[in-house]
Amino acid sequence: MVRLLQFSRYLFMTLAAICFATPACAQATGGGVSYDALAVGIGMGLAAGLCGLGQGRATASAAEALARNPGARPGIFVFLILGLAFIESLTLFTFVLLFLKTH
Repeated sequence: MVRLLQFSRYLFMTLAAICFATPACAQATGGGVSYDALAVGIGMGLAAGLCGLGQGRATASAAEALARNPGARPGIFVFLILGLAFIESLTLFTFVLLFLKTH
């Protein structure tokens, strides 16, 4: 399972870089090559990959905490959902900022 997650992480980061590299090299602005789209692809790939790692660690820690103390489920669940929302918001903010940078 871990190998599949590592493979999918590298696959999606590579696809993000490849999908945005072609338009970046094809569009010339003022006689030069624009690397904005390539920067967006790499930035979003990094943000999504690191967000996935953070969410995995948070979920693993919550599962371990529940295994040690099942009675603390309500408190752990609230903080888990709050933490996952904050982690995901970082990726969404990155997406918005990178989108605004290119347009």
